[in-house]
Amino acid sequence: MISRILKKPLEHRKSFFLFGPRGTGKTWWVRHQLPTAIYIDLLDMAVYTRLLGSPNNLTDFIPQNYNNWIIIDEIQRVPALLNEVHRLIEEKKYIFVLTGSSARSLRKKGVNLLAGRALVYHMHPLVAQEMNEQFNLINALRNGLLPAILSEPDPKAYLKSYVNTYIREEVLQEGLTRNLSAFTRFLEVASFSQGQIVNMSAIARETAVNQKNISSYFDILDDLLLGYRLPVFTKRAKRDTVQHPKFYFFDTGVYQILRPKGLIDTQAEIEGAALETLFLQSARAINDYYSLEYQFYYWRTLAGNEVDFIFYGPKGFYAFEIKRTQTVSRHDTKSLRAFAKDFPEAKLFLIYGGKQKFYFDNIIALPLTEALLQLPEILSSNAIHHS
Repeated sequence: MISRILKKPLEHRKSFFLFGPRGTGKTWWVRHQLPTAIYIDLLDMAVYTRLLGSPNNLTDFIPQNYNNWIIIDEIQRVPALLNEVHRLIEEKKYIFVLTGSSARSLRKKGVNLLAGRALVYHMHPLVAQEMNEQFNLINALRNGLLPAILSEPDPKAYLKSYVNTYIREEVLQEGLTRNLSAFTRFLEVASFSQGQIVNMSAIARETAVNQKNISSYFDILDDLLLGYRLPVFTKRAKRDTVQHPKFYFFDTGVYQILRPKGLIDTQAEIEGAALETLFLQSARAINDYYSLEYQFYYWRTLAGNEVDFIFYGPKGFYAFEIKRTQTVSRHDTKSLRAFAKDFPEAKLFLIYGGKQKFYFDNIIALPLTEALLQLPEILSSNAIHHS
């Protein structure tokens, strides 16, 4: 049994949205946490049809004098329901749980997200702390951390089905793009940009799609929470930095299944991007679950110094360099030391694929598994832990 870290939404009896990509466990979580709640599934065609035509039919699902939670799953399928939800919160004091794949997609449809009457939370793939002894670094890097992976006899077949289903049910059904074949080609080409600076013109040439459409395709990935663009850190910059963001798919397994692997593809290139992805997706989850309020960046100067991740927020200021190698030395800390010259306040970490913890002056080198397990403690305190 996996125990999810997310607990905050239920600390108060207040309506909330729970957003996250398909397959991250939103439905399982709300039904497990609220087993006696009314459950309205908008993936059920009969329910969907009844409410799509007349959102005011929502009251037909709720008994009189009801005072428990009401779950509406996949709310983005019938955005007009939110007006009725708003009314029922105001008039009946009902409390709703509203799950969906993206707040941005709802906003683009002109939907008011209940004007602050519902809090907003996010669900992510699993993190090491939720898996305990079930966590396996090699499996996480190869297959990702979507919950269903743990029970799938053929993880790769599941991931292929996941990607195909997501495209069909979200991208095509929502009419997000008219050219599904071009979007599918884009997903494959975008996988080569994992952990890389986004080059729109190069991707446009590779996919034979104009640059404006490529930009809209990246927006679709953002909207559906399938991808994440990491901006460059420019606060109080003393050196000239690059300006374009990096790109990451939200889960290592999704990245791996989309990334073509041929004879000329190096394992180091693929594994390096996977390591970065796993670290970032875990950090983003911890940041949301513990309400740490970090903003995530990377840092790269025009001179070529680069630090993979900068976490900046009220709880602290951290720089993380990720290395896939089994051993590290002071030579591997060059970019971190360059960053520290400009930002001496930052705590510096070198995350690598070995097993031993090292100290290079003010830089801590941590094995990746240890770093993943310690992320809540590291990011919740502005102190460096030497335990």
